[in-house]
Amino acid sequence: MKKVVAFLILIAAVSSCNSVKNLNTSNISDAATLLSSLSSNSTVQQVASLFSLLDTNSDDAVSSTEAIGSVAENFDVLDTDSNSSLNLTELQGILALLK
Repeated sequence: MKKVVAFLILIAAVSSCNSVKNLNTSNISDAATLLSSLSSNSTVQQVASLFSLLDTNSDDAVSSTEAIGSVAENFDVLDTDSNSSLNLTELQGILALLK
């Protein structure tokens, strides 16, 4: 929970920057909440929901700039095809990394 609060504070702090003006902070907040609730027992549907929230440009891939939290921290591990983006199958690998 502390991670979510810290993340929300970070969003508020940078929301005035031009580079994040068009960013949907509601989706990021929802993604942070969902990510913090995931465990190794979470469902594929929950990961699919996270994928949709993170894929802010709707290109069916999560880039390193769209990734947050443990997805960002483990991006290189999850990116099994090394194409600098995560598809839904690769993002499902987050479940194996969660304790």
